[in-house]
Amino acid sequence: MRMASQLVEFPGPGCVVEFLQGNAPQIAWVMEEQGAKLRLMLPNRRETTLGANRLLPWSGPRHDAGKSRDEVAALLLACKEKRERLEADTNPVELWELAQGEVDKASALWLAELAHSDPDADAVAACGHALLACKTHFRFQPPNFEVYDAETVEARRQAEEAQRERDSLVAGGAEWFRRLWESRVNHKPAPAADAAAPPEPVRSRLARLLRARIVDPDTQEDEALWKQVSKGLPDDPHLPLLLAETWGLVPPHYNYWLERADYEPGDAWCDAFAEEIRALTGRTAALDAPAPGGDFVSIDSATTRDIDDAFSIEPRPQGGWKVAVALACPALGWPFGGALDRAVAHRATSIYLPEADYHMMPECLGTDAYSLLAGQPRPAFVLRCEVDADGTLTGGAPELARVALRANLSYPACEAVLTGAAGDGNPAAPYAEALRQGMALAESRLRKRVEQGAVVIERPDADFYLVGQGGDVRVFLKETPPAPKAQLLVSELMILANAALAAWGREHGVPLLHRTQDVAVPREFAGVWSAAPDIARVVRALAPASLEATARPHAGMGLSAYSPVTSPLRRYPDLVNEAQVLAWLETGAPRWSETELKALLTQLNPRLDAAGQVQRHRPRYWKFLYLQQESRAHGDECPWRAVVAEENDAYVSISLPREQLIVRGKRSLFGEKVFPGQELRVRLGKINALRGEISILAVREA
Repeated sequence: MRMASQLVEFPGPGCVVEFLQGNAPQIAWVMEEQGAKLRLMLPNRRETTLGANRLLPWSGPRHDAGKSRDEVAALLLACKEKRERLEADTNPVELWELAQGEVDKASALWLAELAHSDPDADAVAACGHALLACKTHFRFQPPNFEVYDAETVEARRQAEEAQRERDSLVAGGAEWFRRLWESRVNHKPAPAADAAAPPEPVRSRLARLLRARIVDPDTQEDEALWKQVSKGLPDDPHLPLLLAETWGLVPPHYNYWLERADYEPGDAWCDAFAEEIRALTGRTAALDAPAPGGDFVSIDSATTRDIDDAFSIEPRPQGGWKVAVALACPALGWPFGGALDRAVAHRATSIYLPEADYHMMPECLGTDAYSLLAGQPRPAFVLRCEVDADGTLTGGAPELARVALRANLSYPACEAVLTGAAGDGNPAAPYAEALRQGMALAESRLRKRVEQGAVVIERPDADFYLVGQGGDVRVFLKETPPAPKAQLLVSELMILANAALAAWGREHGVPLLHRTQDVAVPREFAGVWSAAPDIARVVRALAPASLEATARPHAGMGLSAYSPVTSPLRRYPDLVNEAQVLAWLETGAPRWSETELKALLTQLNPRLDAAGQVQRHRPRYWKFLYLQQESRAHGDECPWRAVVAEENDAYVSISLPREQLIVRGKRSLFGEKVFPGQELRVRLGKINALRGEISILAVREA
């Protein structure tokens, strides 16, 4: 008798059958037929009623229906154990390899006969079990199994592997992240990653998940996975960063803004362009250009290394001044469109932070070969301007020259000369007359711009510096002596040069990049503002400036057009404008058309915006950390000097003039007599540097 004949087509009492429950086959004994239903006994002696159509297609063998319940239970248990042993010896993939290409579907019996010469009911059932479990290669469509083709098998295998990895990630990641968070909130050492973190590859996948969400917290990639592994943890946009920091994937106070901007810190990024850089350095040294007249000097912070502007000035007999502004000239021979240029354009601008300076240019170019270092001949882009005594710009023209600065001066040294406080040995003293002439021009230009509607906001810079490393870092506010005269001198000279270039470009039909702010500003807002209430009032009328390829007014500066060119070592738009003019000087035609400049801006503006986010948010983070550290040190005192900037029925906004921060608090803290301009002392708390959150806890009169 063939063993396969043990299979029963219409099972009745005494027959061994199987059915699916919970996606797994269950063995049972038919006790009684009840129409289309069967009363079954399970190995645990429990009974159930089941429709005959739910039986799996390998019923059998049939036994004596009169067996006792104990005998049936023992028989079912023995049968189950036998089938499990046979299933363990069945390789469904081998069966698929034999069947694939021969049939599209087959019964469990047909497939079992590929492995056994004469399979009995137990062997067929065991084969069925193996096929049910092998979902990558077979699909059960009662009474047969669909045999997948090779392409489908590979796709399902990959999907199954991805699901298996996902399940491991969810199980291991949720527990690991929970332990990391508990360590953080309880101020305990993080669990040792080697011992406690999930094994590879789950560990690396979790690390990548955190890093991806640090860069883009709103990403939809792996959103479902993130929700599962972070379930039960705070709904904080910075949660990935906090977990990564606790894990040790990133250091304390990690500058995630750089990563979001895709801006590589340091100078190693330019190593790949060493050959281009060497060629540029040699070209710069070999420039043969006339040396302009005048004693050029620069004025910068004492720590500045990328010196990209200097000036020479002399009074005119009829009144007014002749001014020459010399600018570093990286545009000379710059390899636009090359690999180095693409990398520099991607950086778009230099970034200056309390912890480090990150230069747009390779440092060997920006702080050496192109930098206007005193006594070192350098190629220069020179703008010669004529200015009347009333501050009117009457003419300006660019030229290429080779200059060697007389001196690199600092703001404090120049301020001392301008205020008559220069002592012996002041390096700016030999240039006192040039500084006085420059100051007179600056004041005249400022008055002229205000007449033209300029809105000038004067507020000191808050310069922070760091001491220590990692979690032990301390933030301090640098006490830098103010240098308002020297800073005004430099500021007005740079504005003059940019305005002169815009006027020249318009006159000669040369397309340029322009900084524009084409908004209507009330005439009464024109002026120089330094008081907190005034600043709060006028800034609401000013929209952000934008970079465009069409000349339009810049309302805040009181100019009809403004083309930035004075920082070619630090800002890519200035480099572009410089190259545009050099091309016209050399060939009589600009390098780019206005249409091409507009196309360039579609790539440049997003990069400038990304770097601008770093420049705005990172110093603000350190500022808040400074306020947090100092507030904790002062306890219940009110150490912060504040000035009321604005007030209404619900809130009062105060300005911290030394720290340059606006903080808003409930009016109930301030009493009834609060008014704009009022000086106070406040206590700050609930400070979160990462979120930029701060609260006013107490207020008293100054």
